[in-house]
Amino acid sequence: MAKQIYVNLPVTDLARSKAFYVALGLTVNPKFSDDRQAVCVALSDDICLMLLQRDYFQTFTDRKICDTQRELQVLLATNADDRAHVDSMVAAALANGGTEAGPARDYGFMYQRSFADPDGHVFEVLHLDEAQFPGPDVPVG
Repeated sequence: MAKQIYVNLPVTDLARSKAFYVALGLTVNPKFSDDRQAVCVALSDDICLMLLQRDYFQTFTDRKICDTQRELQVLLATNADDRAHVDSMVAAALANGGTEAGPARDYGFMYQRSFADPDGHVFEVLHLDEAQFPGPDVPVG
């Protein structure tokens, strides 16, 4: 059986977050969504983002939730089919309330850009041309 990953993200405005990720092309899984406390959006068949209202998210942990507008808890990355797909995904993010989270980086074999969603969660979108990959001994960055 294939493993699935559910990335739980605390959000301040569930409707806004849902609209943001749907605008990026993700689909809502209604089975795990109630539009009050949680919305599940599928990044792929095996990876879903669970958008959870902050107070609901807090019920799953005794630890403090960081302020993702100022602090970074995790850096999420996803691949794209090509460079144009990287650019179009970031453009969609920016057009729907996201912000650019750093400059574009072009390493020849890999092109990446980053955006933050309206709650400050940072995603890197990258296209990797494995045929051009230099190997493990070549530093990136």
